[in-house]
Amino acid sequence: MGFLDSLKNQLTSQVKREINKAGNQAANSVAKAVKQASNHKETFTFQELPKNLEELKALPEASLDNAYKTTALCVLALCQYETDEAATIEMLNFLKGPETVSEAEKTFLRDRLKGKGYKTLSFFKGATTQNNYQPTKPYSITVSENPYSFNEENWATLYLTSAGADTPRPVKLRKKPSTGQWFINDIQCLSDIRIPTEQDKWA
Repeated sequence: MGFLDSLKNQLTSQVKREINKAGNQAANSVAKAVKQASNHKETFTFQELPKNLEELKALPEASLDNAYKTTALCVLALCQYETDEAATIEMLNFLKGPETVSEAEKTFLRDRLKGKGYKTLSFFKGATTQNNYQPTKPYSITVSENPYSFNEENWATLYLTSAGADTPRPVKLRKKPSTGQWFINDIQCLSDIRIPTEQDKWA
């Protein structure tokens, strides 16, 4: 092999290495961007928990112009369930948009929340099993997504992290294209969690 052929082969190899290196860097950048996008979170802070529909509507998040806001307000509404079930249902009717809370859903809420109001409080910052799931004030709650949250047009499944559970809990939402608002479709975040320490006879 002559000198020119050897030089040509060296240059070709070097070009291939640089191309592969650039390709790997680009792939890593894309993967990182996708991961960051799929891990998007939004945190909301409230001075007080709304006690009725009027107070809920007064919050800026009541615009419901993104699914994260609607999810956060859903938890706020549920926090009033044991104190005032009727007020909670009224707030949920607002958050469900063109739909209303069905009798089956009312039964579901009764089964999941009666005597277990700590479940909804467990989604707020500062709540732990040791402090009976009492959040720190002001109330702060984070809503997150995963890579599949917005796979279907006008539908979303977002997640809430409970201090008493090992995996995030979902809330399903539906968008109304004519208004751009997101409404609650299915509250799937109320499965049982670890009971507060003061209620645990084995603690």
